Amino acid sequence: MCIMLFVLCYISDSFSWWESFQLNDRYQKFFNWTTEVYSSPVYQVHPKLSVILNETHATTNPPPTTPPGPQYHVAFPQNYHFSLDQADTCKNKTPFLVLMVPVAPDNVEARNAIRQTWGKAEVVQGEVVLTLFMLGLSGQADVEKQQEKIQHENLQHQDLILSDFLDSYFNLTIKTMVIMDWLATHCNNAAYAMKIDSDMFLNVDNLVITLKKPELPKVNYLTGMLMWNSEVIRLNSSKWYVSEEVYPYPTYPPYPLGAGYVFSNDLPGKLVEISKTITPFNIEDVYIGMCLKRLGLSPSSPPDPSQFNDYHRGYNRCMFSKVITYILNSTEELVNFWTDLKKPGSPC
Repeated sequence: MCIMLFVLCYISDSFSWWESFQLNDRYQKFFNWTTEVYSSPVYQVHPKLSVILNETHATTNPPPTTPPGPQYHVAFPQNYHFSLDQADTCKNKTPFLVLMVPVAPDNVEARNAIRQTWGKAEVVQGEVVLTLFMLGLSGQADVEKQQEKIQHENLQHQDLILSDFLDSYFNLTIKTMVIMDWLATHCNNAAYAMKIDSDMFLNVDNLVITLKKPELPKVNYLTGMLMWNSEVIRLNSSKWYVSEEVYPYPTYPPYPLGAGYVFSNDLPGKLVEISKTITPFNIEDVYIGMCLKRLGLSPSSPPDPSQFNDYHRGYNRCMFSKVITYILNSTEELVNFWTDLKKPGSPC
């Protein structure tokens, strides 16, 4: 009884209690109960994992920009481990651009559609381009059987990276930070990288042409469809709800729409290190904007903002030949639009 009173008092005193709590199977039910009390989305740990939230694995010395003070490790990527990797991919070649696609482990259809379309070419506009898929583990499936299927798929394509975080909507920040960590530790020789969702149309030719412009920054650069002065949603029935305890300000710093943004490849390591000083939450693109702000940086408007788009308003071959990104409704759209765009003859 005394223990329970102590715990309840501690919870009311500080929302950050869970950041130093050792989350494992034994405490999972208690953790779920407290999240219901706060009605605030939090991270979910795979039931087969035991992650100590107040520790991180050994890393290189942080850059001078990392301020002293509390450090937050729930989404710190080096708490997670790769069970399937493409460790030698960037050792064997020096990519100009790496396309990192977060995708659900069971969404083979989306991966195959990308392999048939914008993820197919290994050389674009004379530059080496890599396409890799980042996966976590589903909590709803038999983990061993799931890993076996993923291993078999990877034998065919050699393009899957599997980490042991729970792959869920609320863990998108973890997934994004694991992508950043992989780029920083396994592919730091690339010039640029892009985080792009699996439901996207990507005109890789236009992207590479843009990135090769001599005036484009080579460091501290991030661009895409940018959001400015976005209001924080306080309605707790929304999936984008964020409590004042997690983020106390009324608006977010500038951030790129998470569907697809491009960055110079010096940024991933800086984002990973600075993330240790920022309270994580589930809106991953906003979190990237928060990390940039803490670094003293801001996303840059693309040379032609009309090339980065949200949902398309109907397919038009000429229009799709000029853009860089569109959000699609299905994998069938991706295959059909790409096939039509690549047929012989002028698109306009």
